Amino acid sequence: MTLIDSHCHLNYPGLVEDEPGVLERARKRGVRGFLNISTRQSEWRDVVAAAERHADVWAAIGVHPHEADGHPDLGAEALTAAAAHPRVIAIGECGLDYHYDKSDRTAQRERFQAHIAAAQETGLPLVVHSRDAEEDTAAMLREAQGVTGVLHCFTGTRWLAERGLELGFYVSLSGIVTFKNAKELQEVARMVPADQLLVETDAPFLAPVPNRGKTCEPAFVADTAAFLAELRGEAPEELAARTTANFFRLFNKAAR
Repeated sequence: MTLIDSHCHLNYPGLVEDEPGVLERARKRGVRGFLNISTRQSEWRDVVAAAERHADVWAAIGVHPHEADGHPDLGAEALTAAAAHPRVIAIGECGLDYHYDKSDRTAQRERFQAHIAAAQETGLPLVVHSRDAEEDTAAMLREAQGVTGVLHCFTGTRWLAERGLELGFYVSLSGIVTFKNAKELQEVARMVPADQLLVETDAPFLAPVPNRGKTCEPAFVADTAAFLAELRGEAPEELAARTTANFFRLFNKAAR
C-alpha cells in the first residue's frame, strides 16, 4: 500500500531535529512521498534543501495568510522565480484566514492574488488555506483563470467544498477528520469524489486518532487514510491507490 503525505512542514520544530528518522518511520508505514510546505519566504531555502536531500520529498513555495503583513513587497515575480527549481511542484501555502486575523485582510487578499498570478504564470497548482473566509476564497478562485490546486487541511463547509470541486480543485483531509466532534467534516469527507480526494498530516500539527496529544508525523497519514477508508466504505488499499494517483495527477511536476 502506497500513500502520499500531501502537506507537511518538515522544517518545523518537532520534525526538523530528526528529519531522517521522521521520513524513515513514514516510509515503513507505506508513505512514499512528502510535499514539504513553506509558510514564509525565509523558509523557502530550507524547504527546497530538504527536497534536494530526498528523492521522495518535494517543495511548495508560498506565504501563509498569517504572514501577509510581514511580506508587503511579495509579488508574483519572486514566487515564479523560486518555483523554477525542479523540486518545487506547487505554489503555497497561501490563502485567507479571517479566524485569527493575524494579518490585515486587504494584505491577505493582495498576497493571495500574487500567488494566484504565480500559479497562472508557472502552471503549478495552488495549496490553499481558508478559514472563516469562504466567500472571499471562493470568489478569488472563481476569478482565477486556468488555476487548479487543493483546499488543504479542509475544515470548511460543504458549500466551500462544492465550490472548490466545481472549479476542479481537490480537497485534502487531515487528522481533524478523525476527531469525535468533526461530524460535519466527516459528512463532507463522504461526498468528495474519489478522484478529487487527497490526504495529509499538516505535521507537526493535528495528530489524528489514535495519536492525539503527540507531535504529528507524516507516518500518521496512514491512520487518517485508514479512518477515511472506513468512513467512505472503501478498501484501505483502494483509497491509498486513488489518493496517490490523485497527488501525481494534480502535482504533475512530481511525476516528471
